Amino acid sequence: MSDDQGPKQVPGEEKTISRPVTDPEASPKAGVEREDAQPDLTPAVPVEPKPVPVRRGMWSEGTGDTSGYSRIVRATSWPAPSEPPLGSWYDQAYSRVLELVADPFIKVVLDRGELTFHVPREKVVEVMRTLRDDALLRFEFCASVSGVNYPDDAGAELHVVYHLQSMTHNRRLRVETTCPDADPHVPSVVATYPAADWHERETWDMFGVIFDGHPHLTRILMPDDWVGHPQRKDYPLGGIPIEYKGTTVPSVDQRRSYR
Repeated sequence: MSDDQGPKQVPGEEKTISRPVTDPEASPKAGVEREDAQPDLTPAVPVEPKPVPVRRGMWSEGTGDTSGYSRIVRATSWPAPSEPPLGSWYDQAYSRVLELVADPFIKVVLDRGELTFHVPREKVVEVMRTLRDDALLRFEFCASVSGVNYPDDAGAELHVVYHLQSMTHNRRLRVETTCPDADPHVPSVVATYPAADWHERETWDMFGVIFDGHPHLTRILMPDDWVGHPQRKDYPLGGIPIEYKGTTVPSVDQRRSYR
């Protein structure tokens, strides 16, 4: 009489399943790994870093550079995000804003001794009010509101930069937000910093950023009926051909391709 009831399990031998599993309760639950689960041996595909644009010369592209700097080669990479500890008073300001505002940052950059808070446009008003009113921050003065146009920054072609100063603590801070070219709206901070009134008007005039809630958003440099925003990268330089000693000098935007 044989008492053989099938192959015996050898210590150290992997368990296998020879019959189909039909019981639904036998399936692994969330966070539980089956005993016969095999490790994923698929080789990881390395994530290729984004290419860093390289600029040659000073300001023209595709045509002769008469600036005298035609041999300059520069890699135009963005400053990398910074992680705490940042040092000095930067950690205190960073942690204080995190404590008072929910999800205030896209990223924080400490570069060349200057601290920049990159915030989503939906949080601009709340972050700016917190920076002004909190006793540990107390950035009472908004020195300027500037616009920047990055045509290659897809989905964030228009940047708005706020330069703040704390008279109480003798500190300076930069706050930056973005909006897409297709939806160029950013909340106004005039209610928090009245001095930003004309700065926002100039940023609208030159770059086309619409500051929602501004008390009187009109042009400040160009005529009211002017078409376009002159400091955007896609704005034509214009000009007229000039005749000089029998030769016609083409207009500025026809002489070379500017960035």
